[in-house]
Order: sequence, then structure tokens, then C-alpha cells
Amino acid sequence: MGPHPALPEPNSSLLPTVNIAPAVGWPTGATPQAGNGLQVAAFAKGLDHPRWLHVLPNGDVLVAETNAPAKPEGSGGVKEWVANRVMTKAGATTPSADRISLLRDSNGDGVADQRTVFIDNLHSPFGMALVGNDLYVANTDGVVRFPYHADQTQISTPGELVTALPAGTLNHHWTKNLIASPDGSKLYAAVGSNSNVAENGLEQEQGRAAIWEIDPTTGSKRIYASGLRNPVGMAWESYSSTLWTVVNERDELGNDLVPDYMTSVQDGGFYGWPWSYYGQHLDERVSPRNPAQVATALVPDYALGAHTASLGLSNAVGSRLPAPFTEGLFIGQHGSWNREPHSGYQVLFVPFKEGRPNDAPYTVLDGFLNAKGEAQGRPVGVAIDGQGALLVADDVGNVIWRVSAADQP
Repeated sequence: MGPHPALPEPNSSLLPTVNIAPAVGWPTGATPQAGNGLQVAAFAKGLDHPRWLHVLPNGDVLVAETNAPAKPEGSGGVKEWVANRVMTKAGATTPSADRISLLRDSNGDGVADQRTVFIDNLHSPFGMALVGNDLYVANTDGVVRFPYHADQTQISTPGELVTALPAGTLNHHWTKNLIASPDGSKLYAAVGSNSNVAENGLEQEQGRAAIWEIDPTTGSKRIYASGLRNPVGMAWESYSSTLWTVVNERDELGNDLVPDYMTSVQDGGFYGWPWSYYGQHLDERVSPRNPAQVATALVPDYALGAHTASLGLSNAVGSRLPAPFTEGLFIGQHGSWNREPHSGYQVLFVPFKEGRPNDAPYTVLDGFLNAKGEAQGRPVGVAIDGQGALLVADDVGNVIWRVSAADQP
């Protein structure tokens, strides 16, 4: 972890490490463990694979209850079959509910007391962004716009397609996240790769492993940054108004390669995938090589540990958590399935000063694994709620956790 990680030599093997934390859910009354000065309680329970969160200006919380889209019968090969077995054990293959639900805490006690189906019949929805009276939703295959008015609890108007996003039958990294620019004039969509290291062919990677910039008025788009194997969480850093993202890096190079990372995103920047990792470290498995492209690869800003599946990202702006959780970025780490020992399965906070990480990460939540190495929960999306607490989507526990200061009621 950190701004200058010491990378080991790659250790490629015929059979990758498989170390699944079987999904078991939370025992009655159990919660994750909160970090120093913090407390945690359930904001909402009984959800269906909650993955991503968006807090509306009135404090209502939107949650994407979603999973990968169904694949056609007979698609994929042996590797796909093995991956499905692994993901089933990890609790990641439940059918997608394909909806966004609205949660409202009407009395301000930190527990949602109203729940409605906000938008239904979506297609593996994930990212959400509100610009004025337009709510944008990133389905797995495109960005859709819906009209929104404050305090409404359901949208029945059909969505309008703004622009398509790379999808198709393979669609390996299906999540498509979304964030609006601070002035609302642009949208940014994160699209993951269709493979580990382009083993399905570079033609399958067109438009992938990238962050797209979209004009929501016209639907026109361009690649803003590339070479990002699977960028998911995005947040604006408030000191310099720079876009940051967390990225899931490649597998099968050993327990400690390659670190997932958090980085500022440069317009036109290239971050290595698939030809190199963490800057210009060559990945010998990728053919044909591309030395000219590798020579331009940027080094990420901050390593987050190998195979942690860092997905969630949220700025601390609006937080009422105590120091040091006041200036920096919160990160939801979904957790490894291919590392010994396990990594991730926690929510971290990286402090910032003047727009840059300036300290080691602090633990916000852990205890998602029990003593047997089973997954009671897996954190994904993170967001600051209307009262300054941190919300965490847990897609194995089917809970939204709420983290607040220990001295707050």
C-alpha cells in the first residue's frame, strides 16, 4: 500500500490461487467493527444485492440492487465455468434485481423507515448521477436519463438513452459507474476490461478499460483516460477539482501483484493495461507487445493492496465523522477470492492534504470475515448521507451500513 509500493517479481503459475471466502451473511445482531471514534448500525436491511449508492439533495438514498446480466446458454468456455463456480461460492451470482430503490429516513434517526421501488426493469444498473432535474443511470450497456423532481418516491416515465456503452455477450466487467462534472456539463462513465490481460483478443477491448467523457445533451463521447483495467469508484477531489478513481488490477501474477490502486485521472492519460502494470512494469503475457504505448504509461498515485477489489470511492466532503476522517477519500474494498491470505474486506480512509494523499490509510470498517474465513458481508459502494454519516453498501449481507461518530446519538 501507499504512494511508493515495493513490487515483488511476478510469479505466474499454470493454476492461479483460489482462496474463496464463502458467503454466509451476518448472524442476528452482528455488525462490522467500526474504527476508532466511530460506531456502525444498519441503515437498511433485507435488500437484494445492494451494490451502489447515490444520495439525493433532500437526503433520500438511492441504492442499485443489481448484479451481472444473464448470459446466453452455452456462452463461455471452461475458464468461464470455473469463474462462475468461484463467484457462486463468494455470493456474487444471484440474479440481478435490475432496480433502483429509494430509502428515506423521515425522522432523522439514522434508520430508513420508508422504502420504495424507485426505478424498475433496468438492465444491470450501477452508477447514478443527478444533474438539475435529470437523473442519469448507467445500465450495463448504456446511460439512460430520467426526469426527477424533489421528494418523489417513484419514477414511472421510461428512460431516454443518452449513449451506449461497451457491453455485448462477453461483458466481463459489467459494472458501469457514472459521475457528473462539478458544473454538470459532462458525465464520466467507467468501463472495465473484457478480460484479465486481453487474452480474448484486443478486438474485444474496444472502448474498454477506460473512463469515457460524455456530453449529456448530445450523447457524444470520447475516451478521457485509458489503460485502466477495471475502474469503478470515481470522486472529485475538492482541493484541485481533479477526478480520482479506484482501479482493480490484473490477476495471476502472484499473491502480491498487481496492487489495486487509487489515482488522479489525467485527461488523455494512459495507465498501462494490458501491456504494463503500475507504470511501465512489462507484463510478459501480453502479445503483441506495444513498447511505444508502454513508454507513456503513468504511475498510479496510491497502491491499495493486491486483489483487494477496491470498488467504492467517496470524498469526505460533508462528513461529520471525527478527525482524521474529515479530508480525504473513503474506499470500499470488496475483498479477494484469489489471494492467500485474504485481502480487502474492509472500508478504508486515505487522508489528503492540499489535494494529495498525506498519510497511511485508517480503518473505517472491518470484521466482514469471521474466524472461519467466511464472508459475513462484502463492502462495495460508499457515500456520505445528508447528516454527514458514511453509508456502505454490503452486497453479501444485503445491508446498508451507516457509520457515524461514536459520540453522536
